[in-house]
Amino acid sequence: MARLQVFFAALWWGSLMVIGFLVVPLLFVHLETPAIAGRMAAKLFTAQSWLSVACGLVLLLAARRDARDEPYTPSVWVVGGILLALLLELAVAPHIVARENLMLWHNLGSAFYLAQCACAAKVLWQLSVSKAQIIGT
Repeated sequence: MARLQVFFAALWWGSLMVIGFLVVPLLFVHLETPAIAGRMAAKLFTAQSWLSVACGLVLLLAARRDARDEPYTPSVWVVGGILLALLLELAVAPHIVARENLMLWHNLGSAFYLAQCACAAKVLWQLSVSKAQIIGT
């Protein structure tokens, strides 16, 4: 179970880094127009949001299982990351796609994405330190 938690935390953080800081910028450099790149980026960010939610839920369920006989308090970082992903997908993205007040919504979306990256990094860091002793590395 410890390795599974570290794996999903790494998948969550790694996918955020690759999509947001490598793939999407490359789309805007290499595709014919910014409109085409924007449409593709929107699809990638949607996939990323749902991957983030799935990874977060797996992490919450795994932590709940680990705390069998003890009181369970969900990680504020995991819950925060899930909420940020949902806000991005359900509240911010529709405004960006509709091109409504684009600067405001894009900046807000970028801030939420960076905050989600920070949540995922904190979760990965905490799990890699705490689970390393269990795994034996």
